[in-house]
Amino acid sequence: MPALNLESLAGDGWAGARLPRYDVAAARARTIASPRWIHFGAGNIFRGYVAALADDLLEAGYADAGIIAAESFDPEIIEKIYDPHDCLALVVTLRANGSASRRVVASVARGLTAAGADYDALAGYFRDPALQMVSFTITEKGYAPRPGSLPFTLAALLRERREACGAPLALVSMDNCSKNGDILKAGVLEAAGADEALAGWIRANVSFPWTMIDKITPRPDSRVRDALAADGFTGIDPVTTGKGTFIAPFVNAEAAQYLVIEDDFPNGRPPLDAAGVILADRDTVGKAERMKVTACLNPLHTALAVYGCLLGYGSIWSEMESPELSALVRRIGYGEGLPVVTRPGIIEPKAFLDEVIGERLPNPYIPDVPARIATDTSQKVGIRFGETIKAHAANGRQSELIGIPLAIAGWLRYLREPLENLSPDPRLNELRAKRPEEILRDATLFGSDLMELGMGGRILGYLARIEDKTKILQVLREELGL
Repeated sequence: MPALNLESLAGDGWAGARLPRYDVAAARARTIASPRWIHFGAGNIFRGYVAALADDLLEAGYADAGIIAAESFDPEIIEKIYDPHDCLALVVTLRANGSASRRVVASVARGLTAAGADYDALAGYFRDPALQMVSFTITEKGYAPRPGSLPFTLAALLRERREACGAPLALVSMDNCSKNGDILKAGVLEAAGADEALAGWIRANVSFPWTMIDKITPRPDSRVRDALAADGFTGIDPVTTGKGTFIAPFVNAEAAQYLVIEDDFPNGRPPLDAAGVILADRDTVGKAERMKVTACLNPLHTALAVYGCLLGYGSIWSEMESPELSALVRRIGYGEGLPVVTRPGIIEPKAFLDEVIGERLPNPYIPDVPARIATDTSQKVGIRFGETIKAHAANGRQSELIGIPLAIAGWLRYLREPLENLSPDPRLNELRAKRPEEILRDATLFGSDLMELGMGGRILGYLARIEDKTKILQVLREELGL
């Protein structure tokens, strides 16, 4: 029976799982001795996508070393997932047609936390001029420069590098937020504080590329765990850490994946393009990110999230079986987002949207839940809906919008649900205390005053009609012409 560890890799019984086709021990030794790539944020998107990219490079001979993984938020991930399994990950790709593939990813040579003796090890790596890039998947909140937060750790590590070798470096945020490189840079420079010599060196020698990343790697699914167990895999049960992270030795993920990175690496980089990463200039990366976040994916997700929570759906895919909810996201995507979308040139927006609506959202094997996507909605509506509203308003056509006003009305109705039914949001209590028209006037939410734009009446009208949740589907049918 295969256990997920280095010793078992030489054995049988892997039930068709793809195993590493390179010298894992040699690659790990080179990585630990002198890494070129460190990654902060040891969770599912890293193991299921970023580490797999490094694995591809190792298998194809484009790289001879892997990644050092570091975790700054939840050290138990290293203790309970990385250490017992020799930093291996079992990645299960789930396709909409029901097929699945399994792969053992071995590119991570070492898992560290960002404190104590592990910090000393990280400092040693930062002092090494061979280090080329440090990447991140820590969520946008992780970049807030509070004492003890990762930006302060990074400032200290960069000070070590400046004093030891002065070699340049790329800090690459791969988090799903707009202009993520700028957010990371601002946090690091604020953490550098009054050390002007350090701040000046960072500005001159450290790049902060923008990126666009897209791949769904949700919480471990019990169906995947049961299928693995039935095929003889042992020791694969998920764990819940003291900080509430629910994580397993395996990662279940969708097949679709996109990573676009601004090609700004002052100390060189791995040949990421050989693993399917799209390297581009900053303007192109920004357009790709806007395409996804403002038109072709994220607005659809948010609409499904709030209505899914209101209507009691347990999964995103099951919502797509509803004619009303499917029509809503089609209207938002094809009818309202696509006509004003920013075209990046490297990805065709309609083809991307076709894949989202035709394959990704309806995939019954991806266990993504509305409540997860509804988290922090107040931080998202401005970019996910506000940009498309502004684009239509510039042409005087905001009154033609239907899908986006319905989605905003759904969010306003969602805010009235019992507090225990709502996902975390930093502005939740504030918004629940406001009248709906006050919320619609808040340009910090939507990027403009929706009442002033003449959209408030329609949104408030929809809200009045869906106050009774049993009327939601009827209203959607009527407004979407079903």
